[in-house]
Amino acid sequence: MLHENEVPADEAVVRSLLQTQRPDWATLPLSPAGAGTDNTMYRLGDDLLVRLPRTAGKAQALHKERTWLPRLGPLLPCRVPEPVHAGRPAAGFPLPWSVYRWIDGAQAGPDTVQDWATFGTDLASFVRTLHGIDLMGAVRAGELSWYRGGSLGACDEWISACFEDCRAAPGGLDLEALHELWRTALDLPEPAGPHRWLHGDLRPANLLVSEGRLHAVIDFGGLSVGFPDAEHATVWDLPRPARDAYWNAVGVDDHSWTRARAWAIAVGVSGVSYYRDTWPAFVAECRARLVTILTDAAGR
Repeated sequence: MLHENEVPADEAVVRSLLQTQRPDWATLPLSPAGAGTDNTMYRLGDDLLVRLPRTAGKAQALHKERTWLPRLGPLLPCRVPEPVHAGRPAAGFPLPWSVYRWIDGAQAGPDTVQDWATFGTDLASFVRTLHGIDLMGAVRAGELSWYRGGSLGACDEWISACFEDCRAAPGGLDLEALHELWRTALDLPEPAGPHRWLHGDLRPANLLVSEGRLHAVIDFGGLSVGFPDAEHATVWDLPRPARDAYWNAVGVDDHSWTRARAWAIAVGVSGVSYYRDTWPAFVAECRARLVTILTDAAGR
């Protein structure tokens, strides 16, 4: 369990949901397909993926994926999730759930990517395309107003509390240097320009690779409309050749880069604070991001 109000889901729960709502799928092979901060997933047969949200709050993302991914997907340069069934709450699982087409591919990493510079360029192409798609009437409101598309200042109180929590158990991070980088971005003018479509969480776990190249982008639970600075934050999860190629291809200005770095710090520090006692692997991922940011900052 990662959250206090989490709704447990195992294979028996999935079988029960399928038997009552999709009996035509109920006898297909079922196997665990991973879990993230928001969802637990099972592969269903050869061609389907069941996603079950961990909490009621996380379940809200399913509606916007079903609404917008069929419109955005055909306009993007690589595959994205394709919803095929909207599951209803039931006695054994009182939240909505979804079934998607299965997408083959492996998580981006040193064992799957041969040319990180090319990968960075491919990711930049995806981001530029997504940010260039017409909003089709969508506005930054309701389910499309996730915090990462807004103002850094609106998060300062929360992130400062996360810094304080991390100072209680620092674990070798130079938290003062990280906090100074955060404050530097807060002193900049607020972002300007039009709102864009944002994926919201382009970390390597959400980037699938096939034959060494970016093949699919998954988990649009953070899909929103807003300012694009935070979208660039996850490049600090990638090796330096990918980061350099990404920045060269995206071509953002220095203020946007500084705000993107601050968003990367915010997500890293809050991740260490929130998941310290429940998900060591994710904490290690967040710490690695923060160390990379410090290394980059020292070299500039």
